Amino acid sequence: MKARATCPLDCPDACSLLLTFHGGRLARVEGDPRHPITQGFACAKTYRYPERVRERLLYPMRRVGHKGEGRFVRVSWEEALEAIAQRLKEVLDRYGGEAVLPYHYAGTMGLVENQHPLAFFRAIGAAELLETICATAGGAAWEMTYGPRLAPDPEDIPENTRYILLWGINSLSTHSHLTPFLKEARKRGAKVVHIDPYENLTSRFADWHLKVRPGTDAALAYALAHVLFREGLVDEDYLAQAATGVEAFRQAAEAWSPKRASALTGVPEEAIWQLAREIGEARRVFLRVGYGMTRHPGGGNALRAVILLPALLGAWRYPGCGAMLSTSGAFPLNKRFLGGRHLLEGDHPHRGYFRPNPGVRRVNMNQLGTALTELQPPIRALFVFNSNPLVVAPNTGRVKEGLAREDLFTVVLEQVMTETARYADYLLPATLFYEHPDLYTSYGHYYLSWNEPLSPPEGEARPNTWVFRELARRLGLEEPTLYWTAEEVARSLLDRDHPYLQGLTLEALKREGFLKLNLPRPFLPFAQGPVRFSPPPEVIPTEPLPDYPLILLTPPAHRFLNTTYGNVRALVEAEGGEPRLLIHPEDAAARGVTEGALVHLRSPWGRVVRRAHLSEAPIPGTVVLEGTWWEGWAPDGKGINHLTSERLTDLGEGSTFHSTPVEVEPLRLAEEGLRI
Repeated sequence: MKARATCPLDCPDACSLLLTFHGGRLARVEGDPRHPITQGFACAKTYRYPERVRERLLYPMRRVGHKGEGRFVRVSWEEALEAIAQRLKEVLDRYGGEAVLPYHYAGTMGLVENQHPLAFFRAIGAAELLETICATAGGAAWEMTYGPRLAPDPEDIPENTRYILLWGINSLSTHSHLTPFLKEARKRGAKVVHIDPYENLTSRFADWHLKVRPGTDAALAYALAHVLFREGLVDEDYLAQAATGVEAFRQAAEAWSPKRASALTGVPEEAIWQLAREIGEARRVFLRVGYGMTRHPGGGNALRAVILLPALLGAWRYPGCGAMLSTSGAFPLNKRFLGGRHLLEGDHPHRGYFRPNPGVRRVNMNQLGTALTELQPPIRALFVFNSNPLVVAPNTGRVKEGLAREDLFTVVLEQVMTETARYADYLLPATLFYEHPDLYTSYGHYYLSWNEPLSPPEGEARPNTWVFRELARRLGLEEPTLYWTAEEVARSLLDRDHPYLQGLTLEALKREGFLKLNLPRPFLPFAQGPVRFSPPPEVIPTEPLPDYPLILLTPPAHRFLNTTYGNVRALVEAEGGEPRLLIHPEDAAARGVTEGALVHLRSPWGRVVRRAHLSEAPIPGTVVLEGTWWEGWAPDGKGINHLTSERLTDLGEGSTFHSTPVEVEPLRLAEEGLRI
């Protein structure tokens, strides 16, 4: 049997896939040739999806060993749900809703299973998790500059774009289905330039790669603007019609000559002049920026400075041109009831997430470790779904300390045994994307899609929403939206009179599988603005510390997606079998580090052991470790987030994963230092 489904993972491509089943189990995954974005191919990791779930969780389980041991016994759903509900009642009666915390993120991008479980937590007055670990700094920067998160239609790029900037993104690994459009544009004469601190697949694909020091992107953007203004290459007519605050921005750019910017960014002065002149002459520029650029203390301001460049050129006047961070703002769904948002008084968009009323306790997900160990009054019950916080959250040591608390009642809904799952008091088996219905948007294209269940859940796996409906019944909750089916949630989301949604009914989606939004043609989202240049972005460089002179970057690996696929041995082996630290030969020589040697990598928040790989890929002063690896693959069994901090970004209260100050030492010398 072969059937269509949308990939559920946290990726802008939201691919349409063809799934083959043998004996009721997933046997093969292929790209859907009918989908205009997927174009018949899947990424290297998605082909291996059947292997990811080969050893999945099938039955509810209760912990019998110490937290973290991973020792469980099988129990019935009835026993698990009754015990969880009883414990939850005790917590609510004694401590109130603020003692309960849901921790979740993008383990599935399906709106129903991703967001609607939150209706349960909002109905009991639980603490509100601020979903800030990835996109909020970029979202806040974009909204401050342009408003809604709209972008050029990727399908318009080949015919119209004459210059392509891939800035702070390894798009061949993280937005791979953009690549065919870039290739076609290059065949028609477009030049592709990659700007990133280290050489990766996208650098080798590009015609030109410029290495920039981490966190200095705003200075480089200002220097490019400096040249554009100086040489009369800006589109003054567009700026007069569509922009505000240009003069203040012009004055800020005047202070950043290419010479000054080169000294800070590491980009050669002559390269800055050349790039500015080339984009100024091309005008029809497509700029793809990545969220990774924002994961610095000044990341929001840096993104603002960069995404203003196409506006200076008037690029938004042309189809397929302008800037792309996300297309998510084009899906005008009615989200009033999704996840119980209507239960939050004063519900309104703020910095890319929803701020509840002041009476609800808020916890930033980047500060989970502190929340579980220091917050007063304490969190007493933790529910984890769609996430693996013991590996992905900053400051792993503190997160682990919190999860090990005997007085913390932890429930984990999961598909496979993860590091976090080992700390659960009750571990509940979750369904896979082809076992439950769901509605999907995208943040890299403009197609809306629907998944029908293609196979009965294996074992006793159940959807997230089913679990929380059952708990709601046991708690006697009466809020009607808690008990909505996936179809009822989807119909509510589609219940909006907006031209983009005309004809996009649930029935049509079920029939076709996916449908494109009814965008105006040509699609020119900011041809008339508004573009806000004021206040001028600040330049907030990422700074090392005296005892930690290197900056660590942890960008995505080609064959992982966050921690998803981290248990697939074939993909692990293809990534080198273990996490390896890329260090420039100059930095290695200064520290006595040799190829293949084990090194201690230490930061103010922890230390890990990794194997060094000498490479000229990173810019000197920067070390790189690709991928969020499961802990078991590391030489010391410790994840890289033992090194990262809970510090937040300048805008959006996001993560600062790419700004960790570190030092690297040969393992022998580090051990001697520890003994001393």
